[in-house]
Amino acid sequence: MEPPRPLAPEADVAEAIADSPAFGSPAAAAPPDDTGPDAHGPSGSGPTGGGLSPATQRTVMIGMVALVLLGAFEALAVATAMPTVAQALDGLTLYAVAFAGSIAASVVGMVAAGRWCDRFGPSPSLWAGVGLFLAGLVVAGLAPTMEVFVAGRVVQGLGTGMYIVALYVLVARVFPEDRRPSVFAAFAAAWVVPSIVGPAVAGLVVEHVGWRWVFLAVPFLAVPAVLMMRPGLRAVVQDRRAPDAADAADRGGNAALWWAVAAAVGIGLLHFAGQQEGVLLYAALVVALGLVVVSVPHLLPRGTVRAARGLPSVIAIRGLVAAAFTGTEVLLPLLLSHERGLSPAQAGGVLTFGAIGWSVGAWLRGKAHWGWPHSRFVLVGSFLIAGGIAGTALLAWPSVPPILGMLSWTVAGLGMGMVHPTLSVLTLALSPEDQQGANSSALQVSDALSAAIALAVTGSMLWALHDAFGLLAYVICFGVTVVIALLAAFVAPRTRVPA
Repeated sequence: MEPPRPLAPEADVAEAIADSPAFGSPAAAAPPDDTGPDAHGPSGSGPTGGGLSPATQRTVMIGMVALVLLGAFEALAVATAMPTVAQALDGLTLYAVAFAGSIAASVVGMVAAGRWCDRFGPSPSLWAGVGLFLAGLVVAGLAPTMEVFVAGRVVQGLGTGMYIVALYVLVARVFPEDRRPSVFAAFAAAWVVPSIVGPAVAGLVVEHVGWRWVFLAVPFLAVPAVLMMRPGLRAVVQDRRAPDAADAADRGGNAALWWAVAAAVGIGLLHFAGQQEGVLLYAALVVALGLVVVSVPHLLPRGTVRAARGLPSVIAIRGLVAAAFTGTEVLLPLLLSHERGLSPAQAGGVLTFGAIGWSVGAWLRGKAHWGWPHSRFVLVGSFLIAGGIAGTALLAWPSVPPILGMLSWTVAGLGMGMVHPTLSVLTLALSPEDQQGANSSALQVSDALSAAIALAVTGSMLWALHDAFGLLAYVICFGVTVVIALLAAFVAPRTRVPA
């Protein structure tokens, strides 16, 4: 089979998007001099963890981790099963749409959930999100045509975006601050096993049971996981705000939803552009990027684009590191398989190296008592990402052993494991309780939009430069992502808010 085009959202792209920590990543307790109210402003963290006993908190955490684990397996399994699905349903022309539709819908779900969580608490958004996620799986698993399958994927993405944000808010409302590192660390660990064995398990299911069970089996496993979270959901009671404040929030939320729809259309067009050639490619790319760029200021906190001090810088860095990491990751399997002649399994193994590095970095960030302020973790992690990407660029030279590039990618993953938990902690620390949903939503939206743009830009760059520059085209693309990671390091000091 001919290698996929760089921008085609096949297994590599899907894994790159899915591996972005929209499902959470480990966080660390902040040093006392860098996390208190004097340093960050009002916090909705809550010292009591919703009044739940440690045993009940563990039960809730197990349910949350189980849901994250199933989501991770599903994301990787779908990427493995999609070629078979497209052939079975005679829908190769909708192959890209099946991925883009889910990603785009998740942005709408994130924005809706953010406002919903702030008004009613995380419970309604979590239940609705999981319900839509499971309904989408059932529709996709029973789909008689590719069009119905795509519709199921859109519903699934909408639900995914909703329950991701709800999980973040649930962590803030249920767990005291000193417990959050272990919760987020468990979230990150939940991605390791799926990253290693998920594609192989999905391949066995497709081959011996049938592709439909890749979708239909998950609901049977997800329901018990959600039920384990019920004690935490019952403990979180959100007082309704005053009518005037609620009405104002509703008006702002409705406007944000329309901008989220515009951004989702832009994401869909980005993936459509990747399947085109010539003038149509560039026209679709310009329109898509225009929609995303115009929408972003309405979906993120004011000052994010200029990386203003405090929360805007946190949200901005989340987007920068997502763009740097994802924009590189999607090209690595292509470089190793198409240019270096490695088998698909060997080329895909580089993603496992990154996942392992990510988990190690998250564990170190969550367990070690470094005594550093948050900003230093962001700074060091961003430099590790930049250095790791620079090391992987050496793979463009045929004389460089592949293992060297894979180890370099582990370093980049290590940096991500340090940066993302810190950004999660900072977002909650800088968020009053009635804004935890909106700010958690902004964090996820920044991640998703930046990753989608990075996929489009680096993929299109490679496609445009490869004929003229050959392997050097990869180096140019990796150089762009290195610069993006260094920009995150430059902004890192602005995440520390003085007393």
